[in-house]
Amino acid sequence: MSLPSPFQRLLARALMLLALATGFPGWVQAATVEPDATLQARYWVDPAGTASVDSVAAAPADQLQPLERHRSFTLGQGALWLRLEMPAMDPARRWFIMLDGSAFTDHASLYQPDTAGGWQVQHAGDHVPVAQWAIPDRSPVFALDDTRAPRTVWLRLDNHPAPLSPRTYLLNADDLQQKRAWTYLLVGGYLGFGLLVLFLGWVHARLYADRAFVAYVVYVACMLGFQVAFTGIGGLFFWPHSAGWNSAAPAVFMLWLTGAGIWFVREVCAISRYHRGLDRFALVWSVFGLLYPAAYLTLQSAPALAVLNLYGLLSVLLSMGLCLWAWRQGERYAGWMVLGFLPVHLGYPFPALRAAGLLPDSWGAQYAVLIGSAIEIPLLLYILHRRAKHFSENRARLRVLDSTDPLTGLTVTPVLTLRLRDAIRRARRYGHRCGLLLVELSNHADIRTHLGSEAGDRSLVVAAARLTRVMRDVDTVCRVTDTRFAILVEGPQRFEHIRLLAQHIVAKGLEPASLLPEDTSLRFRLVSTMLPADRETAAEEEERVEVKRTLERLHHALDELADDPRRPVLHLPQEQARATAPATPA
Repeated sequence: MSLPSPFQRLLARALMLLALATGFPGWVQAATVEPDATLQARYWVDPAGTASVDSVAAAPADQLQPLERHRSFTLGQGALWLRLEMPAMDPARRWFIMLDGSAFTDHASLYQPDTAGGWQVQHAGDHVPVAQWAIPDRSPVFALDDTRAPRTVWLRLDNHPAPLSPRTYLLNADDLQQKRAWTYLLVGGYLGFGLLVLFLGWVHARLYADRAFVAYVVYVACMLGFQVAFTGIGGLFFWPHSAGWNSAAPAVFMLWLTGAGIWFVREVCAISRYHRGLDRFALVWSVFGLLYPAAYLTLQSAPALAVLNLYGLLSVLLSMGLCLWAWRQGERYAGWMVLGFLPVHLGYPFPALRAAGLLPDSWGAQYAVLIGSAIEIPLLLYILHRRAKHFSENRARLRVLDSTDPLTGLTVTPVLTLRLRDAIRRARRYGHRCGLLLVELSNHADIRTHLGSEAGDRSLVVAAARLTRVMRDVDTVCRVTDTRFAILVEGPQRFEHIRLLAQHIVAKGLEPASLLPEDTSLRFRLVSTMLPADRETAAEEEERVEVKRTLERLHHALDELADDPRRPVLHLPQEQARATAPATPA
């Protein structure tokens, strides 16, 4: 049996940590099991929400119904009362009742009988500032006072407009602290990882100047904000004194997250490139997610909640549809976006159905989107990185085409002109000479006639490669016409060196070319000259005219050299650059 790979061991440890943090049954054997006290409770729904604890406690026993399964309650303006029978517990330990799902509990109040026949009350919920809770935590936690004998406690809950799905746990101090530690560890690790990815996304946005990365950064920021608000970490650490924002944050960040996601899809899939009307629709859909929180928080009604849930569900379908449509239109990376969004889209139905009251509060409803986003966020960044790198390479190729001959890969004439002017300027400044050669592939027409146009183009490519290998890195080889190449040999140079270089070029062309049919050789014919090295400083316009005249003289001399096929090389002396001295044959 082979040993598990390091990746398998790391994955197993991650699953174990996740199981320990969430208390998911069956994954690990914990030292202490959290007793779920929910199903042992009896409940009564107060339709008006005005009943006091005395009236509820004094009501007939048949008014209370057993809570036989985890379920959701749509309360409206009413309240849910739970009667919890607390058994006798170890008085040496402190005992607590914890209520999960703080994002779906407006008010939570625990009533315990006191020795004077009254009630001790503790308040929590997202409509109460966390700093004023009886025990500030990410979700409502209440301390039990007298645990030496069995007793009855009452828990009042209300939530509007989202349904309420109570889930209560009876924990001792050690269990509560362990649950806190694991939750803070994993949620804190998630937030730290998310902030790192957020920083990397912003770096990519500045590096590539791509709006898709800006949309990605906004999307990730909204995702982190939603998780902070939904898990209760935000109310505990970031806004403990703001009850209004603590209640509104989950819905607001959810809408912003959905709108930013559609904007992100719109930018990555380049919808405007293929359909202007669809692009405008996606933009309006995103803006609706940005502005609807104001209407939702003003109305706070069941229809407003239904619109919120419907908007989230349709946004999932819309994002998948846009990605698939753009992929069919030829947008390569739109198809990969479907896979990138898949982890969150698979986890989104759990909290959405929980908010709609179709699912009770559960481990999946609380952590499905968090786990999915932990997979999705780096995956989307990798896809964006590959996309930006691909586009950057294409843009680099397009920029190179402006200064490069597409057939041979050599520089074009404007680049040669600039470098030639700089060479002349340096020659005058330091008093040395540089060389300029004009080389022609004289048998190119014969190659095209006998071997075809493809072989003719290939012969030009081979010729450019051989000329480049002969020259130094500082020298410039340029294709100036269809069959002619200009070579700038940077100084300081001597006339004897230029003569030897010309002979070497001709000999190099006569070597058989394996890339050409029948090992055809290349016949080069060239003219060379030494650029003037006087100390006179010329104006920029005079330099431009001098470069143009020098190239024209070389072309004219090469045309005349074609009349004598037995002479492949002609050297023009320096004096001919200004006068009409006789040429020096090779």
